[in-house]
Parts: sequence; C-alpha cells; structure tokens
Amino acid sequence: MTSLPLTLKKISHFLERLPGIGEKTANRLAFYLLRMPENDLKDFANMIASLKSKIKLCSSCFNFTEEEKCEICLDKKRDQGMITVVESVLDLLSLEKGGIYQGIYHVLHGRIDPLNNIRPEDIYIEPLIKRIKNNKEIKEIILATNPDMEGEATAIYIREKIKNQFIGSQTKIKITRLAYGLPIGANLEYADYMTLKKAIEGRNEY
Repeated sequence: MTSLPLTLKKISHFLERLPGIGEKTANRLAFYLLRMPENDLKDFANMIASLKSKIKLCSSCFNFTEEEKCEICLDKKRDQGMITVVESVLDLLSLEKGGIYQGIYHVLHGRIDPLNNIRPEDIYIEPLIKRIKNNKEIKEIILATNPDMEGEATAIYIREKIKNQFIGSQTKIKITRLAYGLPIGANLEYADYMTLKKAIEGRNEY
C-alpha cells in the first residue's frame, strides 16, 4: 500500500488537528502546500512562525492586535460610551461585518462554564469592571454573550457585578442584552448580517 513521504505525512497529521479538518482535507491541503511556489511557502512559514510573538491582546478591550491598542479602540469616530461584551474575537468580527455597530468592545475570551472548570476569574470580567469604573464616558454596556446556558449565565453574572459596583453611585450605566433573532444554542460566529443587525437594533434593557 502506497504511503505518503514522512514529512508530508507529518504535515497532513498536523493539519488534521485543526478544527473542522478531516483526513482527506488534510491530505489535500498538504499537497496544495507542496505545489506552492517556494517563496510563497517560505513567506507562509515565516508568518506561522511569528504568529505567537507578533499577536498580542489589546490593553483596553483584549481584541487581537500587533500594537498596544487595537484599531477599534484607537478609532476616534467610534462611540466610546458604548461597550459590547463578546465571548470571542470571532464574535467581534461577526458584529463588525457591514458596519452595523459603531461602539467599542470588550472580549472575554471565554464564558463561565463550571462543568469545564471555567470560573469568572478565568476570563476577562474583572478588567471590564475596572474599565467601566475608570471611564466616565461609558453610558451603555451591551451584553452580547451567546444565547446558550453558559452565555446567559455569564451575562447575568456581569450584569450583577456592574450593578453592585455602582450601588449608591450617581453614575448611571444602561445595561442591555441583544434582542436575539437567533435560536437558543446558536453562536454569533455563524449568524448572518441581517440577523445581527436586527439583534443590535432591538436590544432591550437587561
């Protein structure tokens, strides 16, 4: 039985570890890389090699960036008084499609999930609370965690943390939750543009 050369086999096995990639797709991708012009392949390899060292988290919102702050946080045209809280950068990218939202973000990089030992302190909730406390411009927090059990639990936890933070304070911050046109259990990453547009427009006090 014909077998792949060892190097090609190793590359195929590595590609198979990526999300959504099966054995056949991994083999096709490995063959495609082999057929690429050598200079393109070297550029690709260099980009992969420097991925960890070049990409870091925005010091304000925890979006991915190569600088101290991401482009969204530095954009003076955006509404700095409105923060949308999302679970992941992929959710942020979904909301950015079509220019339906012009505020800024806070990326949690996860959600509260006791079954998988993910606690509030394991994601970026405390930096969000500090950010709200230290920024008097903030007028609204949009909780855009996913509409599943863990996402809802995370939203409730954040809502209570914010409310408790400002008990007896003159500061008034509106807390809203997306009015999802999404089915329960769906993820923002896979939502279409119009569904997200309606969700943003129809958000409710939370």
